[in-house]
Amino acid sequence: MSGAPASTNAESNLLGLDYRAEAERLGPPVTPIIDVHTHVHGEVAPEIYDEVRRLFGVTRTYTMTTFESLPALRRVLGDSIRLIAMPRFTAPDRLHAMTRGFTEDLARWHAEGARMCKFWTAPRIIDIAASLGDPSLLRLDGAVRREQMDRAAELGMMFMAHIADPDTWFATRYKEASVYGTKASHYEALERMLEAYRVPWIVAHMGGWPENLSFLSGLLDRHANLHLDASATKWMVRELSKHPRADVLAFFERHSGRLLFGSDIVTLDDHVSSAKVSPMAAGEKARQASSRAEAFDLYASRYFALRTMWETTHDGPAPFADGDLKMVDPARFDDRSSARLRGVALPPGLLKRLYRESAERLVEAWWDRG
Repeated sequence: MSGAPASTNAESNLLGLDYRAEAERLGPPVTPIIDVHTHVHGEVAPEIYDEVRRLFGVTRTYTMTTFESLPALRRVLGDSIRLIAMPRFTAPDRLHAMTRGFTEDLARWHAEGARMCKFWTAPRIIDIAASLGDPSLLRLDGAVRREQMDRAAELGMMFMAHIADPDTWFATRYKEASVYGTKASHYEALERMLEAYRVPWIVAHMGGWPENLSFLSGLLDRHANLHLDASATKWMVRELSKHPRADVLAFFERHSGRLLFGSDIVTLDDHVSSAKVSPMAAGEKARQASSRAEAFDLYASRYFALRTMWETTHDGPAPFADGDLKMVDPARFDDRSSARLRGVALPPGLLKRLYRESAERLVEAWWDRG
C-alpha cells in the first residue's frame, strides 16, 4: 500500500492512505464493476460517490434511495444508476409506510424504473414491529410481506432480502433468543418464501452468514433461484478474512455465477457537513463523516478494501475502524480497532464473474425484460 497521508476521518482512514493513489496503484479492475447493493442519497454526496466509483472502476450502481433524492441521482449519475424499491423508513406514519404504504409505492417505484424490491428483515425488525404494535408484523413470511411480494411479483420485480446480522450481534445485541430467535431460525421463513415465490432472489451480505460458508452452500444447493451479494464491507472483510483462502476459493468456484459484487455504501448529505439535518441525521451512518474530504474517504475506503480483498494477497489491518470488535471483546479492542484484511486473490475468471458477469446474466438481464 502506498502511504501518502490523508487528513480525514480517522475511522475511515486509520492507515493515513491517499485513496486516489491507492486506486491508481490497483489500476483498472479485470472488468468494469457492477455494484448491486448501495444506498445513495442526497444532492451533494452523490457527486463525491461518483468520483470514488470512477476511481475504483465501478460503472453501474444499483441503489436503494428515496423519491426525494431521485432528481439529484439522475443529474449526477445518469443512466448508470438503477433503482431498488424500498419502504419510506423515515416517514412520519411508519406503520403505514412499512405495510400498505410500501405496497402502494411499488407501482411508483416500477414507473421510476425499479425492477427489484428489497425486503429488510434483519432481527432489528422485531423491535421496529413491536414499536408498531406487533413484534411479528413484519416477518418475511407474514401476511404484510406476502401482500408486498404478490404486488412486486405482479409488477415483474425480482427480490432482494436482508435476513440476518453478524454473529457478533447475535452474541451481544440479540443474545436474548426468546426475543430474537437463533440465527439459524431466521432462515426458516426465507426458505419458505424462496419456494413460494420463484422469482430470482438476492440475499444481501453473503446471505447474512459469511461466517458459515457450509451453511450458505447448503442454502444455495437447495434453492436454484437464490443468489448472494457480497456487500457490507466491514462485515465481509472481517469474516471472510478468517476463512482459509482455499475454503473461500472452493466456495466461489462451486457457486460461480450466483455470487455478486456489492459494497453497501451509504451516502448522505450529512456526510459533507457537521450540521446533521436530513431525516436520517439521527442514525449512526450520518456521523461517519462531516466534510467532503471525510465523505470521500468513507466511500473510497469501502471500494479500496473490497478490491484489495478480492484481487490481492495483502495481509494486514483493514483501513477502517470496526466497532464489532469492541462489542464482543472490549478488553482487547477500542473505537479505533480494525479487523484483519486478508486478500483471497480470486483468479481472473472468478473475479470477472463476481465483478460483472453474474450481475449481467441475472440483474441486468432482468432489467432488460422491461
